[in-house]
Amino acid sequence: MYKPAAFAEDRPDVLARAMADIQLAALVTPSADGLVITHVPMVVRHLADQIVLETHVARANPHWRAEPVGVNAAIFQGPQSYVSPSWYPSKQEHGKVVPTWAYIAVHAHGTLETCQDDDWLQQHLNALTDANERDRDAPWHVSDAPDRFIGSLSRGIVGLRLVIDRLEGSWKINQHKSDADQIGTEAGLRSAGPDGAALAAALAQSRG
Repeated sequence: MYKPAAFAEDRPDVLARAMADIQLAALVTPSADGLVITHVPMVVRHLADQIVLETHVARANPHWRAEPVGVNAAIFQGPQSYVSPSWYPSKQEHGKVVPTWAYIAVHAHGTLETCQDDDWLQQHLNALTDANERDRDAPWHVSDAPDRFIGSLSRGIVGLRLVIDRLEGSWKINQHKSDADQIGTEAGLRSAGPDGAALAAALAQSRG
């Protein structure tokens, strides 16, 4: 990941929280036949001092059979937004401003393992579902569906675990700009939809 010092985010707790919030990742496995890539939702597990990502793919998806020839990676793309130079007070001062793009991204590198244990798959599916249903007025639970139905569907998937060796992140949110241009960026982003609002909040937090 290209991450200039001003944008680098290496705190494991911050990166883990971002992965849990984003959930969807591009899982990338380098194989002898080229890159194998699947977009999957991830569950973040903290096991002792180890962070593990859990997901699943369709049994028909060849990803779980791929033999890695290098390190696997999960790429999480968080909120992102165009940044207009018109948001900067410095535009009025000297005009030496151009557009840019703000974004939050996390890369997790590690070893990929398959898991076909029924109990593991059940726990994984419960965790993934419960995380996304918990704020609903009437949360749906895997147990709401007939056991036989869930069992038949579960036989059509394979669990995957990415045991993380290295985490890195980039918070490119204009935190390297002057205070005035940061304030202008924050105000502009707040009017740029949900992604912009999330980036504005991250920028405000970085400014203390």
